[in-house]
Amino acid sequence: MPLPMTKPEFDIDAYMAWEEEQAERHEYLAGEVFAMSGGTDAHYTVLLNAATSLKTALAGKPCRVFVSGMKLRIDRADAVFYPDVFVTCDLRDRQSDASLAKQYPSLIVEVLSDATAAFDRGRKFELYQQIDTLGEYLLIEQDRKHADLFRKNDEGLWVLHPAGPGDVIRLDSIGAELMLEMLYEDVEL
Repeated sequence: MPLPMTKPEFDIDAYMAWEEEQAERHEYLAGEVFAMSGGTDAHYTVLLNAATSLKTALAGKPCRVFVSGMKLRIDRADAVFYPDVFVTCDLRDRQSDASLAKQYPSLIVEVLSDATAAFDRGRKFELYQQIDTLGEYLLIEQDRKHADLFRKNDEGLWVLHPAGPGDVIRLDSIGAELMLEMLYEDVEL
């Protein structure tokens, strides 16, 4: 009697090769691939404002800002994601073998939506915590002026620093500050 067919392995390297051939973006987690959906006007406006503010704040520093088209590979978590925005200051992310995916971010920013908020706050954050270089994780709401910054302290614990209207978000991991109000410029709430 023949043995049942087993599911073929789709490992992280196979995903990376496959993803380069796809017209649409997909995230990868432990052998499974998930299609990325589009966002709202508010989502992309907040994303652009965050990336622009970070780019301006980091001018002249050795850090680079990437937006949702760049992959973030987390080998330890067997995952590849497309964060909304992230910053890497690590020279290893400037090497030629890092042209398609980065691995050493200092800061990751996700703009929350109803569809992604639970995953971004839960499982995805858990996976991001496996990145040794990550010092801060910023979650920005798109439907109200509020952001939650999680910063890793000296004991390795993630501490919440919420921000509301009029607040300045201090990003110690990259030596920058963001005005919360600027993240919502041109956003109709």
